[in-house]
Amino acid sequence: MTELDTRPESTLAERQQYDHLSKLGKWAMDAQQANVVAQSLARTKFVPEAMQGKPAEITAAILTGQEIGLEPMSALRSLDIIQGTPAMRAHALRGLVQSRGHEVWIEDSSDTRVVAKGRRNGSDVIQTVVWDMDRAKKMELTGKPNWRKMPQHMLIARATAEVCRLIASDVLLGMPYATEELDDEVTVDESPAVRQPKGPRRTAQRKPLAAAPAPELEEPTGEDSAEDADSVAPVERSSDDPSFDLHVA
Repeated sequence: MTELDTRPESTLAERQQYDHLSKLGKWAMDAQQANVVAQSLARTKFVPEAMQGKPAEITAAILTGQEIGLEPMSALRSLDIIQGTPAMRAHALRGLVQSRGHEVWIEDSSDTRVVAKGRRNGSDVIQTVVWDMDRAKKMELTGKPNWRKMPQHMLIARATAEVCRLIASDVLLGMPYATEELDDEVTVDESPAVRQPKGPRRTAQRKPLAAAPAPELEEPTGEDSAEDADSVAPVERSSDDPSFDLHVA
């Protein structure tokens, strides 16, 4: 259902004009309407804190959700932007894949090992993904705060995202990563609201500039003073001097 379908005052001509637009033209109209909605939502507490007061971010989230089959509010609750990359939480990935008729389930789970399984709609092939702490250690994940506090949750998230990609990559084409996966690629500094990229930070330091040496001034000698005095002394000329020429008005 388009925006024109919900407007009682929309005319038949407007609907026909919309129907004749190209796919990109329809998307552009949807984007305009999404931005109108975003302007209102940006002032409420119903959007994530990171998007409050940012209608452009809300518009992008709504349009992204529309492409993968999510309603606007569901998209706002399910999507995250991490280091400039959009991602969906693992449980939302599972829900999206299941909504398309595919099967995803957790066969076994504990704080040390999780087995996730999935089957594509219409197929008899079952995909199995195993995530355990040994695998997490090889990827240097176990030292991170979430892995120390919630190992089972993190193992489930990793296994879920992987099995969803195996059985329904076409569904997740525009959203291939889980939030929990991208979260593992960043480190958090003292402020939880700021995320830093992995690796040591390098700060360029400049060497202090050396002070320029003061110019050396030579003190004038007596002989120099005399020469200077001669150079500026007035020249006296007599009337007998042929170069002396007196003009009388």
